[in-house]
Amino acid sequence: MNLFSKRKKYFSLEPQTDRKKSDKKKKEQGPSIPNGMWIKCNTCKMIIYKKEITEYKLCPSCGAHFRMTPAERIAVTCDEGSFQEFDADMIPENPMEYPDYDRIVGKAQDKTGLREAVVTGRCQIEGNDAVIAIMDSHFMMGSMGSVVGEKITRAVEYATGEKLPVIIFTTSGGARMQEGIISLMQMAKVSEALGRHDAAGLLYITVLTDPTTGGVTASFAMLGDIILSEPKALIGFAGQRVIQGTIHQKLPEGFQRAEFQQDHGFVDRIVHREELRGELGKILKLHQTGKRGNGNE
Repeated sequence: MNLFSKRKKYFSLEPQTDRKKSDKKKKEQGPSIPNGMWIKCNTCKMIIYKKEITEYKLCPSCGAHFRMTPAERIAVTCDEGSFQEFDADMIPENPMEYPDYDRIVGKAQDKTGLREAVVTGRCQIEGNDAVIAIMDSHFMMGSMGSVVGEKITRAVEYATGEKLPVIIFTTSGGARMQEGIISLMQMAKVSEALGRHDAAGLLYITVLTDPTTGGVTASFAMLGDIILSEPKALIGFAGQRVIQGTIHQKLPEGFQRAEFQQDHGFVDRIVHREELRGELGKILKLHQTGKRGNGNE
């Protein structure tokens, strides 16, 4: 019996370049899935079809709150057509002559369609007038530079002059390192404006969203008369690794999350995003006269 009468084919003599062309052709003939159709939830790890996500930007699987842009926040918070923006054309300079800062800012502007990391304006919420400021984590992680501080300060001063309440939606990685000491000065500037607003007997509400950290937490984010938060928002000053490395102790479970902060008195109430507009409307209605029992009219 001739054992070698039939040869088994264990490999292909097709040239490598031809195989690459063949593979490429197969891929081209396969199904094409456009980019950006799916999003992964960092909480439950589910892959979600974007069209399943409503205007409230919630995970349909676990209810996690995804980060929102100012435009999305305005749409679900303000009465339709009531928002009037302040200082829309204000743009940052490069006060410290930081290398490539102009390019970094330009890239953030192209990505978000915004001039800076905060949008301010006047609006109505369930028929109640208010001044709001909405920070955007998509713009250089919501970092607080000179323009962010100036826009928020102007909005607060306008509210004080018009005897209106202020609502600030915070989300930030803290002070903007590219502006150095100029950025840190914004903490005091905004806080001083809020102090005058408080002395006038007017209401200030903060809504802490994920993440609110650094110099923003150390200043105006925690100065609210009423401090609300979205569920599971990261709230703190320094990062957990920095704190653990400093105190050489293991941190408690859920440290720096909104629920932990509420248990320890830093947050008054955690409000689900779908209920937030109604909650704000009730608070504004209760305080619409601007009186808070401190003798100020």
